[in-house]
Amino acid sequence: MSGSSSAIVTGGASGLGAGVARLLVDRGLGVAVVDRNEVAARAVADELGCLSVGADVSDESGSDRAFAQIIDRLGNPAVLVCCAGVQRGRRVVRNDGPVDLSWFRESVEINLVGTFNWVRMAANAMSHNHPSNHDGSRGVIIMTSSITAFDGVDGGVAYAAAKAGVAGMTLPLARELAPLGVRVMSIAPGVFDTPMAATMPDEFAQALTASIPHPPRLGSPDEFALLVGHIIDNPLLNGEVIRLDGGLRMTPGRLR
Repeated sequence: MSGSSSAIVTGGASGLGAGVARLLVDRGLGVAVVDRNEVAARAVADELGCLSVGADVSDESGSDRAFAQIIDRLGNPAVLVCCAGVQRGRRVVRNDGPVDLSWFRESVEINLVGTFNWVRMAANAMSHNHPSNHDGSRGVIIMTSSITAFDGVDGGVAYAAAKAGVAGMTLPLARELAPLGVRVMSIAPGVFDTPMAATMPDEFAQALTASIPHPPRLGSPDEFALLVGHIIDNPLLNGEVIRLDGGLRMTPGRLR
């Protein structure tokens, strides 16, 4: 953890991001909740007493402006947690022909490019933080991958590809940013009780939940946030993707 006392949470208006924002506020950090749903972001920020900023994480110029606004209000971040994401299941070959390319592009743009967009800005800002300890730590970046990066299902190729990209960035980023005193980690969550999970067909969601070894239930955003907190606290966690799934290994199924 660096000497800075601020944090940025993308996708912080709901689900995993809102749970993370709550934990970081409880820890006394100045938190910026970033989300393209400005109304929802403002509601979370008002509840927690923190800053809200509207931005599409995949939009470069809009994100640049949002990041500058955060720096102006809170200073350079010590923590970035990337939770912004979309999941819309589609089959590649449909009755009416091949799926639209825009479906694949949107998933990669938001889940992968959007993550890197905020990582690049945060890493640059963190490099200017004063080291907080004898290790020269200046910041922590935590990205959100998914177990679908490793256990993909039918209909989920776009989401799996994007989240595999996040997992694949983790170690190279950690190695590149190590001389700057910035750690990089990713969490690969399983099935969590979030608005994104609500987009899955009920039958598929129920089958997934029943196949979780223990505990056989959806994870909660608070449990995701607990792991975020531990990653921040543990200085030896770096360059790794941690599965958080209750032991779930997904089998071929169908999202759509």
